[in-house]
Amino acid sequence: MLVELPYRRILVLTEGLLGTFTSKTAVCLLRYRPNDVVGVLDRAHAGQPLRSLIDGVGDVPILASVSEALSSLPERPNAVVIGVAPVGGALPGPMRQHVIDALRSGLSIISGLHAPLHRDPELAQLAERHHARIHDVRDPGPIERIACGLARQTRVKRVLTVGTDCNVGKMVTAYELRDTASKAGLDAAFVATGQTGIMLEGWGIAIDHVLSDFTAGAVEMLVEQVAHRQICFIEGQGSIAHPGYSGVTLSLLHGACPDVMVVCHRPDRDVHSSWADCPVAPVAEQITLYEKVLEPLYPAKVVAVALNTVGMPDEAAVRTLETITNQTGLPTTDPIRWGCQPLLVAVRQYLGI
Repeated sequence: MLVELPYRRILVLTEGLLGTFTSKTAVCLLRYRPNDVVGVLDRAHAGQPLRSLIDGVGDVPILASVSEALSSLPERPNAVVIGVAPVGGALPGPMRQHVIDALRSGLSIISGLHAPLHRDPELAQLAERHHARIHDVRDPGPIERIACGLARQTRVKRVLTVGTDCNVGKMVTAYELRDTASKAGLDAAFVATGQTGIMLEGWGIAIDHVLSDFTAGAVEMLVEQVAHRQICFIEGQGSIAHPGYSGVTLSLLHGACPDVMVVCHRPDRDVHSSWADCPVAPVAEQITLYEKVLEPLYPAKVVAVALNTVGMPDEAAVRTLETITNQTGLPTTDPIRWGCQPLLVAVRQYLGI
């Protein structure tokens, strides 16, 4: 089942967690759907200028409550998006009252949490009573498709972002690459495989909630949706070396059968996310691993490196870029800091388009 989201006037709920990494979903919505976000719900930061808290976003108001949003905004919002993805995936306690108030006001809820809100009896009853909807974008519905390598026969050129760890910029890199490719005149598509990507693009499948036997098949379903396009940029998930999330990464590799890969890396990470005793292997080693894992099914190359240098001083970021370029021999850039043109050039040269 492909999730589709039609909303164009949204409040983003962060409640005390507004920040570049603590509210990744919110930041991406603010950056890539600025015309659709009408406000941020966060009592702890209400009234503060958003740009002083998050770099590179517009300046929509930060509001303390749903009632304040409804009374002060020039246009009535029609949905509230849960803008965080906490470990464990449950609705954080301080956010619950905001969700209740939104439903009572007839606003729909869009949630990317692991815990489905539509199964919460109180919230479900409120939604029904006030003619609102609860969209759990991580709920894939009944997918029971076994992968069969279908992607290899499609016309579309497939570019998959892969990572050296979780939360290193795979979605952002794929999204930026799609936008840059479109501006260059290519018929380019972005394929959303996670909750934030779905909220940005309005469709997709959160493949980390598909049963393991059918995850690669779900990726094939997504590729089918863009099979007629010239090129697609597929949002990566997890990391092939991550102890907790490597399964979804492998399913993406097999389901997408990418023609090329772009590896994403945060140079300030020494250990894998949430695994203090599991060091992150050097980028060059992980590039080899990705290529070797995919080789038996559909050989593909990593053609570029996307760095996430957020928080690093400019000089340190430049030194890191030079180091990674020398270690890998590949074009390297930070898509947000310097743009992703070098990545796209490498992709196009390899694919011959």
